[in-house]
Amino acid sequence: MKKKATVKKKATAKKKTTAKKAPLLSPRSKVIQHIKQDLLSQRTSLLKEAEETLNTLPGEINFPDMGDQATAETDRNFILRLRDRERMLLKKIEETIERIDSTDFGICEECGNEIGTKRLEARPVTTYCIDCKTRQEEEERIAEGGK
Repeated sequence: MKKKATVKKKATAKKKTTAKKAPLLSPRSKVIQHIKQDLLSQRTSLLKEAEETLNTLPGEINFPDMGDQATAETDRNFILRLRDRERMLLKKIEETIERIDSTDFGICEECGNEIGTKRLEARPVTTYCIDCKTRQEEEERIAEGGK
């Protein structure tokens, strides 16, 4: 009589289920997240100021005195120029937040190298590393006649 081969089943080890931990952020990633929070705060502040300007800026200014009229118009134009500059900054902030979200943030548009962390902290909306920006400014200076 032939003996039947006995097949031993291996005991399967139970997989440990542990709570997934959030991935550790590199120091640079932490800086980038801090920059993003600062930019979001700046954006909120700029939008609030723009809304306040719209609500408080007088429409047509009519003063009987020509001097008062000129002063009021000058003040109004100054405020509008200031808000226009803030509008351009707001656009740069929005673009920077988009770059952070798409992971293009911190990469030089010119050479493709990583922009230094200190430069990003000082000027988060920059798109050039210090070397490329210096070269660009030098070329502009030469093009303007060496001023």
